[in-house]
Amino acid sequence: MSDVSLFDLTGKVAVVTGSTKGIGRAMAEGLSRAGAAVIVSSRDQERCEEAAAEIRAATDGEVEGIACHVGDWHAIPAAVARMKERFGRIDVLVNNAGISPARASVRTIDLDLWRKIFAVNLEGPLRMAQCVVPIMEAQGGGSIINIATMAAYSGGSAVCAYGSSKAGLVNLTKSMAMEWAPLKIRVNVLSPGPFHSEMVAGAARQSPGFMELISNGTFLKRIGDPSEIVGPVVYLASDASSFVTGDDISVSGGMAK
Repeated sequence: MSDVSLFDLTGKVAVVTGSTKGIGRAMAEGLSRAGAAVIVSSRDQERCEEAAAEIRAATDGEVEGIACHVGDWHAIPAAVARMKERFGRIDVLVNNAGISPARASVRTIDLDLWRKIFAVNLEGPLRMAQCVVPIMEAQGGGSIINIATMAAYSGGSAVCAYGSSKAGLVNLTKSMAMEWAPLKIRVNVLSPGPFHSEMVAGAARQSPGFMELISNGTFLKRIGDPSEIVGPVVYLASDASSFVTGDDISVSGGMAK
Protein backbone atom coordinates (compact mmCIF):
# COMPACT_ATOMS: atom_id res chain seq x y z
CA MET A 1 0.00 0.00 0.00
CA SER A 2 1.34 3.45 -0.90
CA ASP A 3 2.14 5.88 1.87
CA VAL A 4 1.18 9.51 1.21
CA SER A 5 3.96 10.63 3.56
CA LEU A 6 6.50 9.38 1.02
CA PHE A 7 5.63 12.46 -1.04
CA ASP A 8 6.05 14.84 1.91
CA LEU A 9 8.99 17.22 1.39
CA THR A 10 8.81 18.89 4.80
CA GLY A 11 12.30 19.75 6.01
CA LYS A 12 13.81 19.60 2.54
CA VAL A 13 15.17 22.51 0.50
CA ALA A 14 14.57 22.61 -3.26
CA VAL A 15 16.22 24.83 -5.87
CA VAL A 16 14.42 25.34 -9.17
CA THR A 17 16.26 27.20 -11.93
CA GLY A 18 14.26 29.11 -14.52
CA SER A 19 11.33 29.23 -12.13
CA THR A 20 9.84 32.72 -12.46
CA LYS A 21 7.42 31.57 -15.19
CA GLY A 22 6.03 28.58 -17.07
CA ILE A 23 6.56 25.03 -15.88
CA GLY A 24 9.47 26.15 -13.68
CA ARG A 25 7.13 28.40 -11.75
CA ALA A 26 4.56 25.59 -11.49
CA MET A 27 7.21 23.19 -10.19
CA ALA A 28 8.43 25.68 -7.59
CA GLU A 29 4.90 26.22 -6.31
CA GLY A 30 4.17 22.49 -6.34
CA LEU A 31 7.30 21.70 -4.34
CA SER A 32 6.33 24.38 -1.85
CA ARG A 33 2.85 22.89 -1.47
CA ALA A 34 4.51 19.53 -0.82
CA GLY A 35 6.31 21.06 2.16
CA ALA A 36 9.73 22.00 0.80
CA ALA A 37 11.47 25.29 1.37
CA VAL A 38 11.96 26.55 -2.18
CA ILE A 39 14.51 28.77 -3.88
CA VAL A 40 13.13 30.46 -6.99
CA SER A 41 15.95 31.26 -9.37
CA SER A 42 16.47 32.95 -12.74
CA ARG A 43 18.76 35.65 -14.12
CA ASP A 44 16.75 38.59 -12.75
CA GLN A 45 16.77 39.11 -8.97
CA GLU A 46 13.69 41.34 -9.02
CA ARG A 47 11.65 38.75 -10.90
CA CYS A 48 12.89 36.04 -8.54
CA GLU A 49 11.71 38.04 -5.56
CA GLU A 50 8.34 38.79 -7.17
CA ALA A 51 7.70 35.14 -8.03
CA ALA A 52 8.88 34.00 -4.60
CA ALA A 53 6.50 36.43 -2.89
CA GLU A 54 3.57 35.25 -5.00
CA ILE A 55 4.31 31.58 -4.32
CA ARG A 56 4.78 32.33 -0.62
CA ALA A 57 1.35 33.99 -0.52
CA ALA A 58 -0.25 31.09 -2.37
CA THR A 59 1.27 28.26 -0.33
CA ASP A 60 2.18 29.85 3.00
CA GLY A 61 5.54 28.17 2.53
CA GLU A 62 9.13 29.27 2.95
CA VAL A 63 10.16 30.61 -0.46
CA GLU A 64 13.18 32.73 -1.36
CA GLY A 65 14.26 34.35 -4.62
CA ILE A 66 17.97 34.11 -5.44
CA ALA A 67 19.19 35.05 -8.92
CA CYS A 68 21.55 32.80 -10.86
CA HIS A 69 22.46 33.04 -14.54
CA VAL A 70 23.08 29.39 -15.38
CA GLY A 71 24.60 30.40 -18.71
CA ASP A 72 27.53 31.96 -16.83
CA TRP A 73 29.73 29.05 -15.70
CA HIS A 74 31.84 31.17 -13.35
CA ALA A 75 28.90 32.89 -11.62
CA ILE A 76 27.20 29.67 -10.52
CA PRO A 77 29.41 28.74 -7.52
CA ALA A 78 28.74 32.05 -5.74
CA ALA A 79 25.00 31.76 -6.38
CA VAL A 80 24.91 28.22 -4.96
CA ALA A 81 26.89 29.43 -1.95
CA ARG A 82 24.20 32.09 -1.32
CA MET A 83 21.50 29.42 -1.56
CA LYS A 84 23.24 27.22 0.99
CA GLU A 85 23.87 30.19 3.25
CA ARG A 86 20.16 31.04 3.22
CA PHE A 87 18.82 27.60 4.16
CA GLY A 88 21.85 25.61 5.32
CA ARG A 89 21.24 22.72 2.94
CA ILE A 90 20.04 21.75 -0.55
CA ASP A 91 18.14 18.49 -0.94
CA VAL A 92 16.62 18.88 -4.39
CA LEU A 93 17.98 20.57 -7.51
CA VAL A 94 15.67 21.02 -10.50
CA ASN A 95 17.68 22.10 -13.54
CA ASN A 96 14.84 23.65 -15.50
CA ALA A 97 16.31 26.82 -17.06
CA GLY A 98 16.52 26.62 -20.83
CA ILE A 99 16.38 28.72 -23.97
CA SER A 100 15.25 28.05 -27.55
CA PRO A 101 15.59 31.13 -29.77
CA ALA A 102 13.20 31.17 -32.73
CA ARG A 103 15.93 31.77 -35.34
CA ALA A 104 17.96 28.67 -34.45
CA SER A 105 17.44 26.61 -37.63
CA VAL A 106 20.05 24.18 -38.95
CA ARG A 107 20.65 26.35 -42.03
CA THR A 108 21.00 29.71 -40.30
CA ILE A 109 22.29 29.15 -36.75
CA ASP A 110 25.67 30.73 -36.05
CA LEU A 111 28.35 29.61 -33.64
CA ASP A 112 27.67 32.28 -31.02
CA LEU A 113 23.99 31.36 -30.75
CA TRP A 114 24.78 27.63 -30.75
CA ARG A 115 27.21 28.11 -27.87
CA LYS A 116 24.77 30.35 -25.96
CA ILE A 117 22.07 27.67 -26.11
CA PHE A 118 24.46 24.93 -24.99
CA ALA A 119 25.83 27.15 -22.22
CA VAL A 120 22.37 27.51 -20.68
CA ASN A 121 20.79 24.15 -21.52
CA LEU A 122 23.69 21.75 -20.96
CA GLU A 123 26.65 23.42 -19.30
CA GLY A 124 24.42 25.20 -16.77
CA PRO A 125 22.89 21.98 -15.37
CA LEU A 126 26.35 20.40 -15.25
CA ARG A 127 27.86 23.31 -13.31
CA MET A 128 24.85 23.61 -10.98
CA ALA A 129 25.10 19.92 -10.19
CA GLN A 130 28.87 20.09 -9.64
CA CYS A 131 28.34 22.86 -7.09
CA VAL A 132 25.35 21.27 -5.33
CA VAL A 133 26.65 17.70 -5.08
CA PRO A 134 29.21 18.40 -2.31
CA ILE A 135 26.38 19.90 -0.24
CA MET A 136 24.17 16.87 -0.86
CA GLU A 137 27.04 14.49 -0.13
CA ALA A 138 27.65 16.12 3.26
CA GLN A 139 23.94 15.72 4.07
CA GLY A 140 23.86 12.06 3.08
CA GLY A 141 22.09 12.33 -0.27
CA GLY A 142 19.70 14.25 -2.48
CA SER A 143 17.81 14.33 -5.75
CA ILE A 144 18.74 16.10 -8.99
CA ILE A 145 16.06 16.46 -11.65
CA ASN A 146 17.13 17.60 -15.10
CA ILE A 147 14.39 18.97 -17.36
CA ALA A 148 14.89 17.89 -20.97
CA THR A 149 12.25 17.83 -23.73
CA MET A 150 10.65 15.42 -26.19
CA ALA A 151 12.49 17.42 -28.86
CA ALA A 152 15.61 15.64 -27.65
CA TYR A 153 14.25 12.53 -29.38
CA SER A 154 12.47 13.93 -32.43
CA GLY A 155 14.80 16.71 -33.58
CA GLY A 156 13.61 19.44 -35.93
CA SER A 157 15.16 22.21 -38.00
CA ALA A 158 13.87 25.09 -35.88
CA VAL A 159 15.00 23.45 -32.63
CA CYS A 160 18.30 21.97 -33.77
CA ALA A 161 20.43 23.45 -30.97
CA TYR A 162 17.68 23.20 -28.34
CA GLY A 163 16.99 19.54 -29.10
CA SER A 164 20.68 18.69 -29.39
CA SER A 165 21.53 20.35 -26.07
CA LYS A 166 18.68 18.55 -24.32
CA ALA A 167 19.68 15.22 -25.89
CA GLY A 168 23.10 15.83 -24.39
CA LEU A 169 21.43 16.52 -21.04
CA VAL A 170 19.63 13.16 -21.17
CA ASN A 171 22.95 11.41 -21.75
CA LEU A 172 24.74 13.49 -19.11
CA THR A 173 22.07 12.50 -16.60
CA LYS A 174 22.97 8.84 -17.02
CA SER A 175 26.62 9.63 -16.24
CA MET A 176 25.66 11.75 -13.22
CA ALA A 177 23.39 9.01 -11.89
CA MET A 178 26.09 6.37 -12.24
CA GLU A 179 28.87 8.47 -10.69
CA TRP A 180 26.85 9.83 -7.77
CA ALA A 181 24.81 6.77 -6.81
CA PRO A 182 27.41 5.79 -4.15
CA LEU A 183 26.79 9.21 -2.56
CA LYS A 184 23.03 8.45 -2.33
CA ILE A 185 22.34 11.19 -4.85
CA ARG A 186 19.72 10.23 -7.41
CA VAL A 187 19.68 11.92 -10.83
CA ASN A 188 16.76 11.67 -13.24
CA VAL A 189 15.28 13.41 -16.28
CA LEU A 190 11.78 14.71 -16.91
CA SER A 191 11.08 15.16 -20.62
CA PRO A 192 8.06 17.42 -21.14
CA GLY A 193 6.04 17.46 -24.30
CA PRO A 194 4.04 20.55 -25.32
CA PHE A 195 3.05 22.76 -22.39
CA HIS A 196 1.43 26.18 -22.43
CA SER A 197 4.35 28.60 -22.04
CA GLU A 198 5.81 31.81 -23.43
CA MET A 199 8.11 29.71 -25.62
CA VAL A 200 5.19 27.83 -27.18
CA ALA A 201 3.15 31.02 -27.57
CA GLY A 202 6.06 32.67 -29.35
CA ALA A 203 6.40 29.74 -31.75
CA ALA A 204 2.67 29.88 -32.44
CA ARG A 205 2.93 33.54 -33.39
CA GLN A 206 5.69 32.70 -35.84
CA SER A 207 3.94 29.65 -37.34
CA PRO A 208 0.16 29.63 -37.87
CA GLY A 209 -1.31 26.24 -37.00
CA PHE A 210 1.55 25.41 -34.64
CA MET A 211 -0.73 24.83 -31.63
CA GLU A 212 -2.88 22.35 -33.57
CA LEU A 213 0.21 20.62 -34.89
CA ILE A 214 1.77 19.99 -31.49
CA SER A 215 -1.58 19.07 -29.93
CA ASN A 216 -2.11 16.39 -32.57
CA GLY A 217 1.35 15.01 -31.83
CA THR A 218 0.12 13.71 -28.47
CA PHE A 219 -2.22 10.79 -27.74
CA LEU A 220 -4.35 13.11 -25.63
CA LYS A 221 -4.62 15.64 -28.49
CA ARG A 222 -3.96 18.67 -26.34
CA ILE A 223 -1.26 20.86 -24.82
CA GLY A 224 -0.41 20.38 -21.15
CA ASP A 225 -1.16 22.85 -18.41
CA PRO A 226 1.93 23.77 -16.32
CA SER A 227 0.22 22.33 -13.22
CA GLU A 228 0.45 18.88 -14.82
CA ILE A 229 4.24 18.79 -14.38
CA VAL A 230 3.93 19.07 -10.58
CA GLY A 231 3.12 15.43 -9.78
CA PRO A 232 6.14 14.01 -11.63
CA VAL A 233 8.59 16.52 -10.14
CA VAL A 234 7.32 15.97 -6.57
CA TYR A 235 7.62 12.22 -7.16
CA LEU A 236 11.26 12.46 -8.23
CA ALA A 237 12.08 14.93 -5.45
CA SER A 238 10.56 12.75 -2.74
CA ASP A 239 11.23 9.41 -1.08
CA ALA A 240 8.45 7.94 -3.24
CA SER A 241 11.12 7.53 -5.95
CA SER A 242 13.88 6.24 -3.65
CA PHE A 243 14.78 3.38 -6.05
CA VAL A 244 14.64 5.50 -9.20
CA THR A 245 17.83 6.94 -10.69
CA GLY A 246 19.26 7.36 -14.17
CA ASP A 247 15.73 7.29 -15.55
CA ASP A 248 13.95 9.48 -18.11
CA ILE A 249 10.25 10.02 -17.51
CA SER A 250 8.14 11.55 -20.26
CA VAL A 251 5.39 14.02 -19.36
CA SER A 252 4.07 14.45 -22.84
CA GLY A 253 0.49 13.28 -23.25
CA GLY A 254 1.72 10.14 -24.99
CA MET A 255 4.28 11.43 -27.50
CA ALA A 256 6.58 8.74 -28.89
CA LYS A 257 10.30 8.86 -28.19
